Amino acid sequence: MRTLFHMPLDPACRMVRIALAEKGLPAQLVERRPWDDDGSLIALNPVGTVPVLTDEAPTKGVINAAPAMVIIEYLEDAYPATPIYPSTSAARAEVRRLCAWFTQKVEHEVIDLVVRERIDKRLMRRGQPDYERLKQGSEALAWHMDYFNWLLEQRTWLAGEKYTAADIAGAAYISAIDYVDAAPWEKFPMVKDWYARVKSRPSMRPILRDRINGLPPPRHYDDPDF
Repeated sequence: MRTLFHMPLDPACRMVRIALAEKGLPAQLVERRPWDDDGSLIALNPVGTVPVLTDEAPTKGVINAAPAMVIIEYLEDAYPATPIYPSTSAARAEVRRLCAWFTQKVEHEVIDLVVRERIDKRLMRRGQPDYERLKQGSEALAWHMDYFNWLLEQRTWLAGEKYTAADIAGAAYISAIDYVDAAPWEKFPMVKDWYARVKSRPSMRPILRDRINGLPPPRHYDDPDF
C-alpha cells in the first residue's frame, strides 16, 4: 500500500497530495508531526521531516522518498501516464525553477514567518505568534504575489499554457497561506483568477477540507468562486 506521512497544513505535504490526486494514485495518509516523532519517522527519512512517501515502485521494490520535490520527480518518472511536467526540456526547466521558487523562497520568506507562526506554533503549544515575524512575512508575500501576477499576465498557468507541477506547488503554498487569511487577493486579480481555477480542480477538494481545531479558515477558503 502506498503511504504518505504528512502534516495537513504543511505546503510541501500538500504538494505531494495534489500530485498523487492529479495522477490518480491512491495513498494512505498518516499524519506525523516531526516534533512528536517516536523514531519511526527518522527510520523512514533520516532528516526527520515530512513529507515521506513509501511506495512499492514499479521496478525497484519498496522505496521511501523525501523531500517533496524528490517525491514529485519520482512520481513523474514511475507513473508517467498522467504527466505533470511538459514534454520539452526547456519547459520542464521552467517548471522546476518555479517549484524551487515555492519550496525555497516562499517557504523561507513567507511560510516560516506567517503559516508556521500561526499554525505550527499553536500545535506545538509555544504561545502566541511573533507579530514582527508576521509583518515581515506579509511584506515578502506581497512581493511574491506581484511576481506571480506578472507571470499570469503573460501565461495561462504559472509555467506556461498547461497546468503543471508548478501550479501544484503554487496551489499547495497559496492554499496554506490562504488558510490563515494572509493572501491580499484584492491587490492581485490575476493570481486570484488563477487560484479560483486551481481550487475548482478535484485534486484540491480533500486539501480544502483540512481543518485545525480552534483555528478555522476564512469563509471563502473552500469556495471555488471565492
